[in-house]
Amino acid sequence: MNDTFLKACRGEKINYTPVWMMRQAGRYLPEYQEVRSKLTFLELCKTPELAAEVTIQPVDILGVDAAILFSDILIPLEAMGLILEFHEKIGPVFPDPVRDQKAVDRLIIPSPDEHLNFVLETIRILRRELEHKVPLIGFAGAPFTLATYLIEGGSSKFFFETKKMMFSNPELYSGLLEKITACTSLYLKAQAAAGAQALQIFDSWAGILAPVDFERFALPYVKRIIADLRQSTDVPIIYFANNGATLLELSKTSGADVLGLDWRVDIAKAVEHIGPDISVQGNLDPIALLLPEKELRARVAKILEGGRKARGHICNLGHGIHQFTPPAKAKIFIEAVHELSGKGS
Repeated sequence: MNDTFLKACRGEKINYTPVWMMRQAGRYLPEYQEVRSKLTFLELCKTPELAAEVTIQPVDILGVDAAILFSDILIPLEAMGLILEFHEKIGPVFPDPVRDQKAVDRLIIPSPDEHLNFVLETIRILRRELEHKVPLIGFAGAPFTLATYLIEGGSSKFFFETKKMMFSNPELYSGLLEKITACTSLYLKAQAAAGAQALQIFDSWAGILAPVDFERFALPYVKRIIADLRQSTDVPIIYFANNGATLLELSKTSGADVLGLDWRVDIAKAVEHIGPDISVQGNLDPIALLLPEKELRARVAKILEGGRKARGHICNLGHGIHQFTPPAKAKIFIEAVHELSGKGS
């Protein structure tokens, strides 16, 4: 198996920089669209054989150095007893937002083996299929990010209801986050036990918080999950706080092995800021994949140069690949990372 990705996570010696892309198993690929045309998004997430198939597609098509489980960060929230819907052009919707104590009290902490076994079965299939290929990354949403969806009832631009609860009813907010944290910790432990070889925690909305609020209302729950995982597994853990350039000083205390960086921060400066004790992942602007090849390769070269100063570097996008990106552009990116970092030399 190509274990370059795992070595980079741990800061071990590698011969070239590994690369994968967030949302690499997804709708920019015609092969994914073919599978997806036969069933809904949630049905695909809950059908292990097909979820495994689309997870493997970018490994075979693009030559990435790691596979990431095809699923969604909101899947465990449905298992907590909520109705989850995906609407075209709107995104995820929770018709019954969680905004009072009764709603929090109704939430259960699901058993992964009982309520989320389809995810674990997908992981088991993937470990067999990827045995001689690349490592498998499992993932979950960070508690703060997951809470925003429950409180807002879906995506939001201003997160008014979330911040209103944080600031005016911190006890209610804390009670909700405690339950989400317990659910997420169990879920990630189960993924590792099923065979996930690394785990990524996505804090997609962390960047809406001031550092002082991130430190109080988001980071402690991430720290708790990572500390809990350390008791039962030694798989590398990646923490990705999107739009988190102002949060690096705090994020590096999360306990993660790797910090994911979005494209809004210069990678060399970020590495200098966080120090030599943690690996980094990132951080090309996803839309920069549309650059002419010569300019794209120059961008990749700069990122690689900045990443060389880190304990370890996994090249990636600064967020998920956009659905209208031509796969050929993604392949140029992957090949450029490999070539410019010395693969095959």
